[in-house]
Amino acid sequence: MLLYIYLIAITAEAMSGALAAGRRNMDIFGVGVIAFITALGGGTLRDVLLGNFPVSWTQHPEYIYLTVSAGLLTVVMARFMHHLHRLFLLLDAMGLVAFTIIGCNVALQLGYHTAIVLMAGMITGICGGVLRDILCQRVPVVLRHELYASVSLLVGILYLQLEQLGINHDLCLIASFAVGIILRVCAIYWHLSLPVFSYSPKQWK
Repeated sequence: MLLYIYLIAITAEAMSGALAAGRRNMDIFGVGVIAFITALGGGTLRDVLLGNFPVSWTQHPEYIYLTVSAGLLTVVMARFMHHLHRLFLLLDAMGLVAFTIIGCNVALQLGYHTAIVLMAGMITGICGGVLRDILCQRVPVVLRHELYASVSLLVGILYLQLEQLGINHDLCLIASFAVGIILRVCAIYWHLSLPVFSYSPKQWK
């Protein structure tokens, strides 16, 4: 189940990357690069930091074809994308949760400490989007909008707690996935966010 969700997620993330590239008037090569980095950048960074070699997508070249093709397809479908906004939000939420759980699993299998496992999950979940926004010269969305990175953290914590309780692995996946989707959808619907720190030297004079 997680594999199919992962494939859907990297496709959706690739398309969101292509749209971001389009907003910056990038050429077709740039669109393909940003699509690929958005979809697979988080997992790549995780593997490099954890010393998990070879990097996962290098063993699955079909992921390259899928993400780049999704990015290029977005160019053709761009005029219809505004009608699919809600669908993309749901797919993005699915991607965030799926990437987080996958990242946690990778770190668990490598025998890392719990804190590192949670960090690996978050890196996998959010860093593709962070890299996309940095390359497109934007403040990363995960740092300024509704609850996003914090949802990834909570999903990771829930998943690890359920695993430690010895609950069936499939049930752990389903429960973590469902809770993560609900949290993200609620955050979008009610515009839930963490407190914002706004600093200006003038306000302290």
